Amino acid sequence: MTSTHKPAPPFGRTLCAMITPFTEGGALDPEGAGRLAARLVEEGCDGLVLNGTTGESPTTTDAEKAELIAAVREAVGDRATLVAGVGSSDTRHTVGLALAAEQAGADGVLVVTPYYSRPPQEAVAAHFLAVADASGLPVMLYDIPGRTGTRIEPDTMIRLAEHPRIVAVKDCSYDFLGTQKVLARTELAYYAGCDEHVLALYAVGAAGCVSTVGNAVPAHVSAILDAFDAGDTARARELQLEAMPLIEAMMGAGLPGTVTTKALLARLGLPAGPVRAPLLPAGRETADGLLTLYGRLVADTPGAV
Repeated sequence: MTSTHKPAPPFGRTLCAMITPFTEGGALDPEGAGRLAARLVEEGCDGLVLNGTTGESPTTTDAEKAELIAAVREAVGDRATLVAGVGSSDTRHTVGLALAAEQAGADGVLVVTPYYSRPPQEAVAAHFLAVADASGLPVMLYDIPGRTGTRIEPDTMIRLAEHPRIVAVKDCSYDFLGTQKVLARTELAYYAGCDEHVLALYAVGAAGCVSTVGNAVPAHVSAILDAFDAGDTARARELQLEAMPLIEAMMGAGLPGTVTTKALLARLGLPAGPVRAPLLPAGRETADGLLTLYGRLVADTPGAV
């Protein structure tokens, strides 16, 4: 059966893959996280993804993850949906993180494909179903084979869509054909997880995006989708292309998005702090370049940024 309408966005439309701010000493900065989250919501985000890849989930403790959710919930109240990353390579651990996220105040969970062990598709499906069965929260699947080593194959995605709590996908598959196949055959709400795909995926029926670049320019990312929704596809295209230099510098220049995002936010005087090892901070030249590109984007489209 082919789906012919865009599913309602279960977690909002413009989501930011928020960094996890740390103090200069490297500890969790819940106050800074609250301030950053409030800014993101005020400037166009109606959802926040916490404890994801950009949020340095591999190097934060379970207790820090729960504390971050609670701090952000206190800061934004019900103004934004909170989706908590709970992925790990261990199904039991993932289930535990999902239950803790629910208790801490999350509205949904982001569950990545188990990594390193490279499970076959039957095991991938069993992992997601176990998490979906364990808590009352809706689930966003996270398909990012470049990091995990394993796809969620389109046929597996279609099968998982039958579960009532599996409602969305953060798509970093770089398989546009496979994505369209799932969009056509399910009610899953797709979210572009790669900033260069925000407009393209939205145009074929995605619910929105989970943007890393949105940490710095949330209003601009939101404006791309606003323009498309208003029927001004030319303006949406213009805004997407205007953002491309910053997107490339933050996401495609050889450094993890966490590193470039924290470097730029620090230059903007926003809560960020250091990255945790094994990541290393961006150099001064990189940070200077990011700030220059940010300034150009703000100057070119002041109303959107």
